[in-house]
Amino acid sequence: MNQKPLYDQDAALKNLSLGKSTTYKNIYDASLLQGVPRSLNRDELQLSADKLPFYGFDLWNIYELSWLNSKGKPMVATGVVKVPFDSDNLIESKSFKLYLNSFNQTKFASIAEVQKVLTADLSDCANKAVDVVLNADLDNFSDKLGTFTGECLDSLDIEIDNYHFTTTYLQDISSNVQVTETLYSHLLKSNCLITSQPDWGSIEISYTGKKLDREKLLRYLISFRQHNEFHEQCVERIYCDLMKFGEIDSLSVYARYTRRGGLDINPLRATESTNKTNNTRLLRQ
Repeated sequence: MNQKPLYDQDAALKNLSLGKSTTYKNIYDASLLQGVPRSLNRDELQLSADKLPFYGFDLWNIYELSWLNSKGKPMVATGVVKVPFDSDNLIESKSFKLYLNSFNQTKFASIAEVQKVLTADLSDCANKAVDVVLNADLDNFSDKLGTFTGECLDSLDIEIDNYHFTTTYLQDISSNVQVTETLYSHLLKSNCLITSQPDWGSIEISYTGKKLDREKLLRYLISFRQHNEFHEQCVERIYCDLMKFGEIDSLSVYARYTRRGGLDINPLRATESTNKTNNTRLLRQ
């Protein structure tokens, strides 16, 4: 049985195209974009919009974008989209895919025009300025595979008998030893809030504070395996839980999820504001 958060039946989710049969449009249509209020899970986490305990962004990579130039010739590009953590809405991923598909048979004078349209529409959907950068020079674009840094938790030889989300494993997770370290795992899996389709990801946790018990942390991360929530919401839940149960001075939680429908989502939440973007693609992406 998949566990859903308390807000899964909220009216704001009822009209989403996600989980419904959809007709694909190939003529530009900004109305296809749908936002989900960030307040849904933040209310459950008792987070106030005017006093959030973190900074960050949702980093999207676009791999399937095409349009027609003024002569009707197809053009292709990749793109990077950065949605700020404090936007009113997160961008629902299926609607994002449908929206991008609507560019396919639409003429634009230049890639700059496409980028301008994307920036305006995504900003309207998020209700906050969104940064968009497109790249059409695919032959000269460096997109090397990378890895997380730090210590991987996945080699821990532990027995698991619970796959339902719980914070129980975080009880007494901190020792008396002060450290600055980075831990990561490729075993993160959760499920889409609406469809229950699996979302596969890798997660990097960097912190300064009392040393975290690695086995407890890994058990906690694995407990998301049957949990239903959007990518961005899972990362915020992990951040908030670690700050609540651990004795942590500074924290960064960064997840990179595998690609679906030409998009990957990579949320970052951290105690400190940063404009630096580590957008290194992992093997499964």
